[in-house]
Amino acid sequence: MALPFSLYLALKYLKPKRTFLSVVTVISVLGVLLGVAVLIIVLSVMSGFDEMWREKILSFNAHITVGGWEVIENEDELVERLRKIEGVSGAAPFVQGLVFVQHNDRVYTPMARGIDPEQERTVSRIPDHMVDGEFNVEDDNVVIGSDLAGQLGVVPGDRLLVYSPQNFTASDEIYLPEELTVAGIFELGMWEFDVGFLLASLPRARDLYGLEQGVHGIQVMTGDPYHADVVAARIEEELGPGTRVTTWMEQNHQLFAALRVEKNMMFFLLIFITVVAAFGITNTLITITVQKTHEIGLLKALGFPSGSIMRVFIWQGWIDGLIGTVAGIGAGLLVLQYRNVLMGWLNRRFGLELLPKELYHLSEIPAVISWTDIGLVALAVLVICTLAGLIPAWRAAKLDPVRALRYE
Repeated sequence: MALPFSLYLALKYLKPKRTFLSVVTVISVLGVLLGVAVLIIVLSVMSGFDEMWREKILSFNAHITVGGWEVIENEDELVERLRKIEGVSGAAPFVQGLVFVQHNDRVYTPMARGIDPEQERTVSRIPDHMVDGEFNVEDDNVVIGSDLAGQLGVVPGDRLLVYSPQNFTASDEIYLPEELTVAGIFELGMWEFDVGFLLASLPRARDLYGLEQGVHGIQVMTGDPYHADVVAARIEEELGPGTRVTTWMEQNHQLFAALRVEKNMMFFLLIFITVVAAFGITNTLITITVQKTHEIGLLKALGFPSGSIMRVFIWQGWIDGLIGTVAGIGAGLLVLQYRNVLMGWLNRRFGLELLPKELYHLSEIPAVISWTDIGLVALAVLVICTLAGLIPAWRAAKLDPVRALRYE
C-alpha cells in the first residue's frame, strides 16, 4: 500500500542522520516523553491518594447514615426495616458525641461512639484493623485509635477517666467521670479517625449522654459504596419525612472536591512541560524548512499544492508527538511499577524520608492507573504536538519557488 506523498516525505525527513538536526529532533521527542511520563505518574499517584482516602473513610464509617432531628427511640424496629430495603447489606445503631478523656495529666477531647459490637461488624472494618489488644467494648471496656493512644500515653489494660458533657452543664447535680479500661487499639491510617474516636458499648455511651434509651443514628452498609445515593433515595422513600439520610460522599464532599481540584490543577500545570517540548518541535521543523528550502521550492515549481507541502510538516509534528507519547506512556508505567523500589533507593541513598510514616501513615506510594487519564493525556499531547507543526508548515507553504531556487 503506497503512502501519501506528504507522509512519505515527512518520514524521509525524520530518518536519523549524524547531524545537529537529528540531535534536536531527539531532544524534542525526549521533551514530549518527559512531559507525558510526569503527567501519567502524577495523575496516577493523585488517583491513588483519592482511592486510599476513600478506603480509609469506608473502613470507619458506613456508606449511609440515618438520623433524626431528635433521638431515635425505636432503633431495633428501624434497623429491621432498613435491612429489608433493596441494596442494604447491614445496619447498626450508634450513639455519638464529644467527651473529655484523661489519663494521668494528659487530657484529650475525642468523639465517643457507642456501638453494638455484633451489629457493628456488619458496617465497619475496625475489628479488622486492631494493632494491639482486642476489639472488646463490653462492660467498661473501650477501643481507641492509635494516635489517641499515643496522645494519652496508654496501652491495653490502662484505665481512662471519661467526662461526659453533663459534667459541665448540670448545675444541681454532680456527675462523676466514668472509669473505663482500654481493651484494644485500632489503626486505620487516617489521622482524623485514629486520634478522634473512642468506641464504647451502647449502654455505656447512653450513660455518658444521659439517654435512658434510643440512639443518635443508624449506620447502613450497601453492596456498592459508589451507588450509595441510589440506596439512600430508597431509604428516604421508605422512612418518609422527618429522617435525615446522608451518604459517605456527602459527608466528605469537601475532601474529595479538594482532591479533584488539586488533580485538575496538577494536570493544567504539568501540561506546560509538553507545551515547552512542542516549542522544541516547532524549532526543529523551522530548521528543516530552512535546510530543505531548495527541495520545497522544487516541489512547488513542479506543481505540488501548498496543502501537500503543509501536510509534510504537520505529519512530522504528529509523528514526533506520537513517538514521544508512546515512549512517555511506557516510561510512566515503568516508573509506577517500581515507584516504591525507587522511593526506597532514594531514602537509602540520600537519607531522605519522602513519606514519613508518623505523618502520612504510608509505607508505600499509592497509585491507581486510569486508562481514561492516560487517554486524555495522550490526546492532549498529540493535539499540542500536531499544532506545533502549523507555523513551519505555513512558512513552507508560503515559500516563493523562484526565490527558493535562485538562492540555492
